[in-house]
Amino acid sequence: MTENYSIFKKFPTLEQANELKELLKENGIESVLADNIPPVDVTFSGNTLQNEFEVRIKQSDFEKAEEILEKNAENLIDQIDKDYYLFEFTDEELFEILLKSDEWNAFDYTLAQKILKQRGKSVDKELLNSLKNERLRDLAKPEENQKSWIIAGYIFSLLGGFLGLIIGYFLWTSKKTLPNGQKAYSYSANDRKHGKHIFYIGLIIAPTALLLKVIGQF
Repeated sequence: MTENYSIFKKFPTLEQANELKELLKENGIESVLADNIPPVDVTFSGNTLQNEFEVRIKQSDFEKAEEILEKNAENLIDQIDKDYYLFEFTDEELFEILLKSDEWNAFDYTLAQKILKQRGKSVDKELLNSLKNERLRDLAKPEENQKSWIIAGYIFSLLGGFLGLIIGYFLWTSKKTLPNGQKAYSYSANDRKHGKHIFYIGLIIAPTALLLKVIGQF
């Protein structure tokens, strides 16, 4: 069932993830919980994954779910203290929150809009949609050149190591989930082509190397 669900939000604790799951359930949106522990600890971009709890929903529910979070945040804004840290942000910093809404919670995103409006800035639906589209285009761009991993992949595959298979497969097939639920390839077409070649080289050589090793024991 989870194959049809995309990552909507990530949280450092299970309690926070369950709170969102319950809010979505109250508003008629089905969701599932998962964690981001990879089956194989391979990281190509140099980033270290942290164990986070993911709330996943159907891509068709993303827009509705975002509206639910923003509405829920609006109900809490009137209760906020005036010493809340966002009130000290510059206009530029607040606009950056609107641009990178995926890096902020719904409360801060909604409050940033309100503060900007109070300061006389124009913040309408058209602007918000434009910023979201700009952000999606930026996030959809593939990761920078994976030359070092490509070289390592070819070496391990030619030596008959199964690690070459794994590296090739990830370079070839790895995808990332965008804030709107859509998926995009993590790496460029050229890097994915190398990943495919590495995978198939490893697929041929690794079993052969293993077979020769077994035969050599007799």
